[in-house]
Amino acid sequence: MSIHEECGVFGIFNRNLEHDAVQETYLALYALQHRGQVSCGIAARNGDNVDCITELGTVPDVFNKDKLASLTASGKGNVAIGHVRYSAQGEEDEINSQPMVMSYAKGSISIVNNGSLVSTAKLRSNLEAGGSVFQTNSNAEMIVHLIVRHRLQTENIEKAISRAMSELEGAYSFIIMSPKKLIAVRDPKGFRPLCYGKLGNSYVIASESCAIQSIGGEVIRDIEPGEILVITEDAVYSNKDNCGQKTSMCIFEHVYLARPDSVIDGASVHRARLNAGKFLAIEHPVEADVVVGVPDSGIDAAIGYANESGIPFGIGLIKNRYIGRTFIQTTQRQRERSVQIKLNPLGNEIEGKRIVLVDDSIVRGTTCAKLIKKLRDAGAKEIHMRISSPPFINPCYFGTDISSKDKLIACKLDIDEICRFIGADSLGYLSRESMMKVAENSKVEFCSACFTGEYPVDVTGENFVDKYSKKIN
Repeated sequence: MSIHEECGVFGIFNRNLEHDAVQETYLALYALQHRGQVSCGIAARNGDNVDCITELGTVPDVFNKDKLASLTASGKGNVAIGHVRYSAQGEEDEINSQPMVMSYAKGSISIVNNGSLVSTAKLRSNLEAGGSVFQTNSNAEMIVHLIVRHRLQTENIEKAISRAMSELEGAYSFIIMSPKKLIAVRDPKGFRPLCYGKLGNSYVIASESCAIQSIGGEVIRDIEPGEILVITEDAVYSNKDNCGQKTSMCIFEHVYLARPDSVIDGASVHRARLNAGKFLAIEHPVEADVVVGVPDSGIDAAIGYANESGIPFGIGLIKNRYIGRTFIQTTQRQRERSVQIKLNPLGNEIEGKRIVLVDDSIVRGTTCAKLIKKLRDAGAKEIHMRISSPPFINPCYFGTDISSKDKLIACKLDIDEICRFIGADSLGYLSRESMMKVAENSKVEFCSACFTGEYPVDVTGENFVDKYSKKIN
């Protein structure tokens, strides 16, 4: 078990037909690939026509020239949305892939979503009682059903979305593609990031700023928690009826999930990780010869540790760039095999040295133990493990797939016992207090429930379990 993240979203309103919307979406999904590698998809609209391709696999696996060309006939017109997805709890099913495209009395509606709702059993039961029929287990499909129900009673889709938000609990950052609008929506707590910008005269929306910049766009700002941002051919405007609540963005976006070149709600991810390493060095100093970061998310924290401690930073682990993030593997055996071929010690930097090894987290502990053994075998004299987050002791219900305490090592062992289990000479975690200070200049507050057990919304409701899915499949 390791850290999982739900997905990444992107959308473009192609004004004046100045871009190939499908191509820009395809390139932006590359920049968001770290947020999900199980499936991806693009939906493109030209007038009333919507074409969509979704498949299991990464962006280059799914989209070749022929598939992109088949979508471009629509995408060159008006609007396109895209999605990369991680499949929670080992479900590599194509049916839950996004975008999802549906038709109703007012036309078509397409959605891409990032996040996880709570009390989904109650919401789905209420919708089914009102006649809704579901084809998937996806939160995105429930969100669309709820919006459509309100749309039939309101004058426009943004008002329908605003009403639907009063019934949605949990994390969601979604993009809606309607016949005439591209709409970005972020939950009132702001659990997951979402921002928008310009590409020439066109507008783009993305989970992270790095995706906008990677295609040559200019970031305008983050979507505010609770905001509904509407883009049309002639205007950009907002509904902020659901704004103003106490915010609780997932702090693990800064620790691990986001790319370091992203800026989220005013805070640089790279700077946050440097700060985490700095605080680690202050809280857990040690005599050593070199500081080594576990690629990729441990690198920035390791640099921060080295800068503060005065111990030189070194490249002690070489990453195979053709292996995806270990957490994307959906079984423990797959994850362990991926670690074996993903990271290889650089012998000259390791042999005979006392190493400070910096990583973002320890969840189950087995991956960390295997990595430390590899470093021992390469001749490391001492290995002092430093973790740039506190111990995980609680499930997450908002999109980071830590669904149970059963496999969280910190729920079974104390720090000294964990240190022995992973085979390190010492172990130090970042304190909770320092964790909440790493994101300088952030415009939002943070959720740290996986470390504290203090959830920003009620999570006591029963989550939905589809008892028919295996029979249907």
